Amino acid sequence: MTVAFFSGKGRRIGVALGAVSAGLLVLSACDKPTPLATVTVGSDSVNTEAACYNDGDAIKESLIQGCLNKKADKTVEISMDDKVRFGVDPEIAENGWTLFINGQQAEQEPYKKTYRTIPGNAFLASQTGQTAQKTTVSIVETKGKKLTGVWQFEFKNKDKG
Repeated sequence: MTVAFFSGKGRRIGVALGAVSAGLLVLSACDKPTPLATVTVGSDSVNTEAACYNDGDAIKESLIQGCLNKKADKTVEISMDDKVRFGVDPEIAENGWTLFINGQQAEQEPYKKTYRTIPGNAFLASQTGQTAQKTTVSIVETKGKKLTGVWQFEFKNKDKG
């Protein structure tokens, strides 16, 4: 009578396949990742998922200010003469997006392209004429008058140490 045993290599393959299957099962239970927003200065790029996102639907009015005031997870060092490049996923551009600086809307009309460049001095100049040490910049996805997503970046003035 012959008894079939798995070799050591066969057991390892079986365990590996089981681990991969379990990992895929766990991942399928996770929430879908939000679209990304990216800031590039020179050759340095930083991207982040949304601080607030309701899967393309409007964020509740009562939550918007909290979203805009959230501390940014990502910091980007810029100087006054840098070109700051913003990039968003096509689904954000399709709806339109605007920039908020320190929680205040900086533009009236939503932008409908995936990429744009703005000079660094637009983010570091203050109303008093002095340059700011840091600024919170939010990319805000809009759908009509409704806000549907907020991505946060902190811009730090590299010229002010």
